[in-house]
Amino acid sequence: MGLILFMAIGAASCGIPTESVPSTIPASAVPFDLLNPSSPTTTIVTAPPVASVSEPIYLVAPTQHVSPVFRNVAPPANLTQVLGALLEGPTSAESATGLQSFLTGKPNDVVATEVNRIATINFTTNPVQVVGPNQILAISQVVFTAMAQPGITGVIFELAGTPVEVPTAGGAQVPGPVTDTNYAPQAPLIPPVTQTTAR
Repeated sequence: MGLILFMAIGAASCGIPTESVPSTIPASAVPFDLLNPSSPTTTIVTAPPVASVSEPIYLVAPTQHVSPVFRNVAPPANLTQVLGALLEGPTSAESATGLQSFLTGKPNDVVATEVNRIATINFTTNPVQVVGPNQILAISQVVFTAMAQPGITGVIFELAGTPVEVPTAGGAQVPGPVTDTNYAPQAPLIPPVTQTTAR
């Protein structure tokens, strides 16, 4: 009986102590992490802003066909901005390869709007100061540049807000809209393979 009683007492002493009423635990007895729990941290990663967008414009090659080159245009890179880049003409490096432009003017001389996928391009001053075949190439530069933008299916020209007729490769004067098919003889000989950007 002595052995059995000893084992019972020993088993009781190993149990979890209980108290009949709540008691306060001193702060020194509470683990630090429970007194000052750390808040979860959230890291927000934002993409850097896009500095520029590469857009095609069309210059005139020595073959007397338009040829695409690319310009870095600030977002949103709309058609007005792209045509403004076209009016700036070739870079010195492009001129050295024989590329040229038959358009004149400054970037802020043009405003383009789009309605039902037709681009109306309004020039404040006449950007075409050449005649004959070069005049057709100048118009081709604008048309091919505009139609390289997504969704554009035709182009109407205006001068100081007034609609104007433009010559086509076939010799007709039309009010528009015109498309790149109206200037098929001036189309690029070889589609662009790589992008070379400038500005």
